[in-house]
Amino acid sequence: MSRTLLSWAFAVAAVGAWLAASSLLPACHSAQAGSSPSAAAPGPQVAHSSVCAQCHSNSPRASAMRDAAGEGIAPYDLWRGTMMANAARDPIWRAVVSAEVMATPSRQAEIEETCLACHAPMAQRMGLEPGASGSLMSVIQSDSSLGRLARDGVSCSVCHGMSPEGLGSEESFSAGFALDAERRLYGPHADPFDMPMRRHTGFTPTQGRHITESALCGSCHTLETPTFAADGSHDDSRFLEQAPYLEWRNSSYSDERSPVGERAASCQDCHVPTLDERGAPTRTRIARNPMGRDFPPIQERSPFGRHVVVGGNTLGLSLLRDHADVLDVAAPREAFDAAIAATRLQLETRSARVTLLEPSRDGERLAFSVQVENLTGHKLPTAHPTRRAWLRVLVRDARGAVVFASGVTDARGRILGAAGEALLSERAGGPIEPHRDVIRSADEVAVFEAVMADADGAPTFTLMRGASWWRDDRLLPHGWDAGHAEASRTAPVGVDSDESFLPGSDRVHFDVPASVEGPLTLEASLVYQSLSARWVDELMRWDTPEIEALRSMLETADRTPEVLGTARRTLE
Repeated sequence: MSRTLLSWAFAVAAVGAWLAASSLLPACHSAQAGSSPSAAAPGPQVAHSSVCAQCHSNSPRASAMRDAAGEGIAPYDLWRGTMMANAARDPIWRAVVSAEVMATPSRQAEIEETCLACHAPMAQRMGLEPGASGSLMSVIQSDSSLGRLARDGVSCSVCHGMSPEGLGSEESFSAGFALDAERRLYGPHADPFDMPMRRHTGFTPTQGRHITESALCGSCHTLETPTFAADGSHDDSRFLEQAPYLEWRNSSYSDERSPVGERAASCQDCHVPTLDERGAPTRTRIARNPMGRDFPPIQERSPFGRHVVVGGNTLGLSLLRDHADVLDVAAPREAFDAAIAATRLQLETRSARVTLLEPSRDGERLAFSVQVENLTGHKLPTAHPTRRAWLRVLVRDARGAVVFASGVTDARGRILGAAGEALLSERAGGPIEPHRDVIRSADEVAVFEAVMADADGAPTFTLMRGASWWRDDRLLPHGWDAGHAEASRTAPVGVDSDESFLPGSDRVHFDVPASVEGPLTLEASLVYQSLSARWVDELMRWDTPEIEALRSMLETADRTPEVLGTARRTLE
């Protein structure tokens, strides 16, 4: 036997001994409760991320899972600071679920089951029982192994364990995916070295093209929710609460259409990128041994997805980082700092483009247009309707003093009017801002958002009252087609009279007072909130412990909106 093979044999034996003694193995679960991972009969199975971390986290003694600069990019280390990893710890989500239950208490079990299916999928798949409080949500606070699985959020064995069968179909949406019945965990690589993982965790690493396809993400990011009346009655109608996957399908970014266009990119291409931060393809060993050293037989592989799972929720990440003790967060502070930085970079550089057009003066009036372009493969903003973007426009005189402003905010993230007070539309029960094509005063703001309507057509901020959209003027992706199969489910609402609202962009016209002498400096920014001030105010009308906890967290949170793009021009 060669020295290399001999050392590998000793390594395998040592790994086997270590794993056999590991206290982490009980975190593997299957339909056969209490059986060992290797002995259990085939069936759906999940594992806590700590099991995967033994080989898929960085070690100072291993070269595996590093980029060309030697920086650690291990899946576990990057994932643990994301909203996916902390989906069940998210204090905003917990508060919203509690409000939904308060609004329709007779439907508590159904509401909680619906929400846990995507936010705590491992525990939900294992089978939930109401706790002493009668709530399925109590599992998140439990010290049991099921509670640990619940708090592990959208974990490794969920995404990698999805069976390819049916993905992208109607049946797969709203968490309708199936976990592989033979305990296969899928990755993009052919002929994986499977023995250590199969022998000691009960999972078999398997090549699966679907792990790189958007349909996998669409299983949770296409979500229909039941429409309940106040008394809990339900006529089986459902509301498409979020549809990033369907929006992507009806865009020039889709790689499911033929021919594939030059913009084509999957969800994973943007959110789990295979290029490093310098734009070079990542090539590295994909695992190390549990003792912190490289596996000798494993060669470098490409593609290697950086599990940053970057989205647009800097506020949620900040709350998790700053209240880690209360929320039982497992990731270190620096993991959230890195995730926030990656999120902000994506928002600032790859989300939108702003252009100032045709500035002119006519007496004491100033006219110009602002064009905003959506650079994402879905609506902007997309997903849950707590999110909104709007134009913040400032006009300054020669001394730098602001002579006109629209869309500025206070420390609570509320949009202010001409008098410096929050607009009535920022307050619970207030009016809803209409879609605006022309802005004529500081009390008018161009907001891009989705506002739900209940079964009677009235605006609502209670998710499971939603029956349709009262307004949806979120920016469409490039290539959106009114004749596409998904057009009816992704069409804008309330923009029919705006001829400049087009697939991929919108143009807003400003005709505002400007009585001072020039030169004038114009600045237009598209800014964004993952949790709008109006949603916060509506949420705070309910009295639950989760909402009180969120209220306390928000008091010290930085609620400055994120800037997606800015343009400046000077008019003499």
